[in-house]
Amino acid sequence: MVFPVIGGDGKPTGYEIENSYRIDQGSAVGMARFGNNSRNGNTFTISFWIKRTKLGEFQTIVTSKVEDSGVNSFLMTFQSNDTIKVQGQPASGTGSGAGRDYIQTNAVFRDPSAWYHIVYRQDTTQSTSTDRHRIYVNGVQQSTSVYNPLDQNVGDAYFYNANSYPYAIGNDERDNDYGNFYIAEHHYTDGVSNGPDAFGETNDNGVWVPKKYEGSHGSYGHYLKFENASGGSGTTTVGEHDYTTGSSSTIGADSSGNDNHFHVQGYSAEDQTTDTPTNSFCTINSVFADSGNNLIMADFSEGNTKMLSTVDGWKFGRGTFLLEAGKWYVEVKATETGSGENGRFGIVPSEGGIVLGNTDDNDVFEGINVGLDSSNTNLQKLDTGSSSTIFSDFSSGSIAQLAFDLDNDKVWIGRNGTWYNNNNASSTLDASNHDFALPSVDLGWVFGLGMTRNSSNNITFEYNWGNPSFAISSGNSDADGHGNYEYAVPSGFFAVNSKNLAEYG
Repeated sequence: MVFPVIGGDGKPTGYEIENSYRIDQGSAVGMARFGNNSRNGNTFTISFWIKRTKLGEFQTIVTSKVEDSGVNSFLMTFQSNDTIKVQGQPASGTGSGAGRDYIQTNAVFRDPSAWYHIVYRQDTTQSTSTDRHRIYVNGVQQSTSVYNPLDQNVGDAYFYNANSYPYAIGNDERDNDYGNFYIAEHHYTDGVSNGPDAFGETNDNGVWVPKKYEGSHGSYGHYLKFENASGGSGTTTVGEHDYTTGSSSTIGADSSGNDNHFHVQGYSAEDQTTDTPTNSFCTINSVFADSGNNLIMADFSEGNTKMLSTVDGWKFGRGTFLLEAGKWYVEVKATETGSGENGRFGIVPSEGGIVLGNTDDNDVFEGINVGLDSSNTNLQKLDTGSSSTIFSDFSSGSIAQLAFDLDNDKVWIGRNGTWYNNNNASSTLDASNHDFALPSVDLGWVFGLGMTRNSSNNITFEYNWGNPSFAISSGNSDADGHGNYEYAVPSGFFAVNSKNLAEYG
């Protein structure tokens, strides 16, 4: 089980990051800017925060390359063993410059609930070979399984040099390899070698947190805050791809003052998120294995907020947050993608291997069941071994509303703005008229979901803990201004994120 270990610990830091960019391989989401042939290949720094969503596979983080031969290229990736690798190949050179030079971390990075701060620092003018390129994660220089030092003063033959190669994030212009992660606070400082302390610091709780960068980005650097929701308009061709043209008012706006704006592909407005290093939201835990000790066989996408089973039989998922107290609001959109299947969602005890809706223990809350087909479009509650229909008109595309009061062990269920026991769209729930009670558990709760697939028949669930993957037409937040929901958040209930967990959980 993975619980929140975030780049901020939910406590005020003095510096807030408001937005991130959600990159998803299935949607071919990525961004790029044209290169500048005057970029300083000897000395530069790349700094960003990243939250992974898929593990155990090769993923592109940052690239600068076009040619099929790969020469004069730069590539930063997560490897299939979850290490970080940085490599480049010059067109020519001697010694280490004759081939592909790289460094690769010993450490692996396998926490899908964590925001990691990654800094790559290069300065080939250094006389000490081990100082010419370095990787830091959360302020700590990483030991390496492979370290090939760069030749002195030959950076312009390696990374980010001439030919106007694009600087791409989340996609590889040459090989069409994409990433799966959230990325925030992306700096590229041209001609400036920075250590991690220029971008972060350790707070009073011993957690590495972001701080405002006060230095220079150089003549050809950039700073991406991802603060604009617009994807832009028009088409710009970068390398082998067509992008929507970026500007100072789009998601890829450069805030360094250099106007090195990024263009985007595969982008939708939901890819701009408020899941950040200073306020991390709950997502589906992509490393959870069900009680049968099977590895995940469901398809998690859109930053681990969307689940579709791709293998016959029941498969289950769990959220990344442990909840022991507090009042929490969640929306779940259920969409039929086959013909008449069903799935379940709710919360489950964190201990043991209990899976949602599949337990012989009638003292354990079993969640909510959704059935979607032409004759049986319903939402049922599964309560200690029995089931009863709450809404019989829960059609494909409907949104279930769930309000969990863990201080008083009560749950309310709604559908498309109507609460079952309140029978209206009121934002205030009747404390004496809840839908069912929760049993006592020793080690808290986690969100759970499950679904079955039979041939091509399946259901898609999109969990909205306040950071939706689906379009929101109205826009509602909790009393503290957190989250983006389709329907009003009930009074006293909150979005499921690290700031609220620190205050109310």
